[in-house]
Amino acid sequence: MTVRVERTFELDVPPEDVWEFISDPERRASVISVVKDYERTGEHSSIWHISVPIPFLDATVEVETEDVERDPPTHVKFVGKSSALRVTGEHEIQETETGSRLVNQFVVEGRVPGIEGYFKKNLDDELDNLEDALSEEATA
Repeated sequence: MTVRVERTFELDVPPEDVWEFISDPERRASVISVVKDYERTGEHSSIWHISVPIPFLDATVEVETEDVERDPPTHVKFVGKSSALRVTGEHEIQETETGSRLVNQFVVEGRVPGIEGYFKKNLDDELDNLEDALSEEATA
């Protein structure tokens, strides 16, 4: 089973501030609740250490992530791979009259029983975390 989620945010944040946040692999990782640690391995690559509370996964999993498409300042796509899952995330920034629109697409393919179910149930909350962090940019 593959989990696919698409969600769009309307933000009172200038597009360049959204780009600054969303194009930074560390800042993207920092708002995902299952990412317990993070290490940068290159300018556009990193390892996310994730902990997903499911029965067959009682250890932290290293997910090697890399930006595979970048079109500054409007588009970034990343892929994360591990023995437990493969995740693809894509973000497109559009300028609006009051700020920005951010179109987010995520696909999670599990390789361990329970991964898809966890993300199907919790991916919306993870996107709420992203939206909240970006909204805070407007008040910072």
